[in-house]
Amino acid sequence: MAAISGGKTYHHGDLRNALICAAVDLATDGGPERVVLREAARRVGVSPTAAYRHFDGRGELLRTVKILAQCRLADSMERAAAREPGADDPALAAERRLVALCRGYVGFAVDQPGLYRAAFCVPRPAEADEPAGGRVSPEPEIRAFTLLREALEGLAKVGGPRPDSRPAAGAAAWSAVHGLSLLLLDGPLRRLPAQRRDDVVESTLAMVVSGTRGL
Repeated sequence: MAAISGGKTYHHGDLRNALICAAVDLATDGGPERVVLREAARRVGVSPTAAYRHFDGRGELLRTVKILAQCRLADSMERAAAREPGADDPALAAERRLVALCRGYVGFAVDQPGLYRAAFCVPRPAEADEPAGGRVSPEPEIRAFTLLREALEGLAKVGGPRPDSRPAAGAAAWSAVHGLSLLLLDGPLRRLPAQRRDDVVESTLAMVVSGTRGL
């Protein structure tokens, strides 16, 4: 059992979760570059040695943060879709869901840039604080893409894109919202005032929907 500041103690399993929470906070504040195991240990109030009992090194901790960031991105999309009003017309309802998911995607990137960057970071397979020859776990499934693909499949059932075009449509929709998100965060679109930024987002989402109709 490891003691932390303020006299509080963590049992073995609790310390791992505390380190993950600290790492998520670091990513939120400054992106994946800020996620360092020693700094997470310092924030929790334990020694680096105690932290290394739970993570082999920075790479493993960052991969854990990446997966959590991906989950939060997908959660943001699903919350946006849940807020979208329904429609009697199935085609309109399907389009609204697709747009809402895309809006939730971009909204997460704008509101949580550090976690968004962490969701798509590429942890190095062998960092200086990791044992040599360590194996890298496979890339986790991107739930955000799954949600977009399923929305397009729902649109296809009510007269949207042809079934054989859905894989390409999903990649195209994902590319559109991901590229827009990066332009808003790191590109020239980051200078746009809020209202102009919202206009660009809605225009892009309308283009995504109209593009699926033409497939």
